[in-house]
Amino acid sequence: KMMASSFRDCKAWRAGGLPLSTSSNEACKLYDAILTQFVKWRNDETLGGFEGCISALQEADPNFVMGHVISTGLELVSTTSSTRLNERLASAVRRTVELANSQDISPREKLHVKAMELFSRGHFPKACDVWEDILVDHPTDMLALKFAHDAYFYMGAQTQMRDSVARVLPHWKPHMPLFSYLNGLYSFGLLETRLYDQAEKVAMEGLALTPDDAWAVHSVAHVYEMKAEVDKGLKFMESREKDWQVSDVLASHNYWHWALYFIEKGQYEAALQIYDSQVGLHREFASFLNGISVRCWVLVTQPHTDDHVTLFNDMHFLMASLGAKESGTSQRLLEGLQELAKEPGDNQQHQLAGTIGVPMCQAIMEYDQGNYNRSVELLYPLRYRVVEIGGSDAQRDIFNQLLIHAAMKSENKCLLVERDAMRPSSPLTERLMQRALALHN
Repeated sequence: KMMASSFRDCKAWRAGGLPLSTSSNEACKLYDAILTQFVKWRNDETLGGFEGCISALQEADPNFVMGHVISTGLELVSTTSSTRLNERLASAVRRTVELANSQDISPREKLHVKAMELFSRGHFPKACDVWEDILVDHPTDMLALKFAHDAYFYMGAQTQMRDSVARVLPHWKPHMPLFSYLNGLYSFGLLETRLYDQAEKVAMEGLALTPDDAWAVHSVAHVYEMKAEVDKGLKFMESREKDWQVSDVLASHNYWHWALYFIEKGQYEAALQIYDSQVGLHREFASFLNGISVRCWVLVTQPHTDDHVTLFNDMHFLMASLGAKESGTSQRLLEGLQELAKEPGDNQQHQLAGTIGVPMCQAIMEYDQGNYNRSVELLYPLRYRVVEIGGSDAQRDIFNQLLIHAAMKSENKCLLVERDAMRPSSPLTERLMQRALALHN
């Protein structure tokens, strides 16, 4: 069936300076539809969602290289599957490369294929270099911008994530499709480089244009989290819930942010209520170290134990399997990571596994076994490198807290003071201080 006319056909993509090598208008529109859902974090049911559009795209033009790039690329950046273990995914990457080599496609499209292939091998830094090469000549190529944004996030490359968007901003004009979503992307980079006021301002400007931009909402949620402006955060998430909850891909993560404010306030029941009603099996709740019984189902992590796509995922899987008392799974995860660290090749995450990934996993396991001194010994020297496992400051705070708890139980106070200096007036820090005093007086 023909796509809604709002999406760009062959001529429209050409006019925008981003020609696509296919003669099918339908394929062009479906590519646009998939890209739009990616930017909005949203399965649009009226279009058949991501899956419906991807299979329609295959049908419209099975040899359309950029169609393969976007559909296989999306599966890769979701980090839910590894080409090492998933033969279907690995062959989809090979098929894309073969198609690209057998057709006369544009230099930009060739670079897209190259970047996707590099990313599939875990060569994140090099993939980003190639996406940036595309953006130098084609600053309005949203796919290159979004893929780079996600990959920088997985590398904890905060400044790059910010500047990647800053560089292209002047080239975008308000009439261009998806223009307003640049605010959310830029805001997130500002936030992760601690420019909180500017991050909030930029995100709010985006929300004024597009109230349901869930990534901009997410950015504001982070600002209030990092500044420990808890009541502001609660009010913000609640007042805009109707806008952002339609973004099904990001909604449970935004609910996690909402729950974090309750945790900061010590209102664990309220946090768990959000968890039980909204988040269900969402893996980030594995990170509830805060004296709440960890609600973990191993079925979330079990199928992914051997993937090792990102260290960030691995550590969350590990917390979940420990919380569920699955010592076999935990052990296997650690050993798999140790194995990959021996011969990492180009895989950036596996290169870090030896120096950061493995010791951090060991520290989590030592903590779980009550060996707090050993846990501190492993974590303390890494505390300024934790950023390299990727994710956001808010997500990595779990490791600050882990180190603080381990240190408190092993007689080391200076870390609490350090956290207090970074987040003045955090109620959570205040409670930890009280507890530390009680433990040792």
